[in-house]
Amino acid sequence: MQLDWLVQPLLTQLNTGVLVLDAAHNIVYFNQFIARRADIQLSDVSGRLVYDIFADAPKAWLQRKIDGVLALQSPAFSSWEQRQYIIKLPHLRPVSSGSQHMAQNCSMLPFKAPNSAEQFVCLLIEDATDAYVYQQQLQHSMAQLELANRTDGLTGVFNRRHWQHELGQEIQRAKRYQHPLSLLLFDLDKFKQLNDQYGHQGGDAVLIELSGIIAALLRDTDVLGRYGGEEFGVILPETDMAGALLVANRICAAAGHQMLFNGHYINATVSIGVSSFSGQTIDELIQQSDIALYNAKRQGRNQAVAWQQQPETYLKKVK
Repeated sequence: MQLDWLVQPLLTQLNTGVLVLDAAHNIVYFNQFIARRADIQLSDVSGRLVYDIFADAPKAWLQRKIDGVLALQSPAFSSWEQRQYIIKLPHLRPVSSGSQHMAQNCSMLPFKAPNSAEQFVCLLIEDATDAYVYQQQLQHSMAQLELANRTDGLTGVFNRRHWQHELGQEIQRAKRYQHPLSLLLFDLDKFKQLNDQYGHQGGDAVLIELSGIIAALLRDTDVLGRYGGEEFGVILPETDMAGALLVANRICAAAGHQMLFNGHYINATVSIGVSSFSGQTIDELIQQSDIALYNAKRQGRNQAVAWQQQPETYLKKVK
């Protein structure tokens, strides 16, 4: 039974791109799938080099692929995960995408003319835009989930668990390379009174604004985290005690500006404890900053105090 009559209608209606090239990479044929999307007619480009018609094609890569298929007489395949597209075509899917171009799976098949030794390669181009977009959405969701696991829900700075992990990493680097490292712990002075006067929403507003103010003062390499409640920590890599005290005093000065909440100006100050790494464990370094912080409170608040060796008796904490 002869089925030649079936070939042209099938290629016309096929929802897969068919692009046939000769051994010199000239265009021999493409179907309506490609013609409609590329807005070109076969009669206008037949016999022309494929790279001249599809100038955005990865020429060097595609040349190697096609020559390999012809030399080995063996098919090759490229997925959208390896390369989003071979030839740039618009996708027609009603989906949200960061790209207007079709993601493609491409099979490259060798064949010969029946009555001659002339060789050809057929590129079958499948629209994989849906899979591409779904993976983008999944990656975005995973990134959001990872961010949520690392950040504090109220202030947007790192949460305690991730901040302490970063502190451990920085301590390891400081040990390995013998570089300076300092730590700040600070909290808002008389935060309970602030909450009693303005409510928890007022307290939250101050924490949010304060976090933004302090983050703007820090370097990209510094690590700001919410340690708990109204207490925060800042990891200062490549910073000795003198440098850390300069940063701490800048934070004290910046935190003292009036914050507007529901028509009321709130005056907030912070007390800061400063310690520097000299071989301590994470817990020891945090404890030293904590002691210095409460020394700052005992000495009148709204100031930065460096840790100094203390007697084992530890005075009652002051809020």
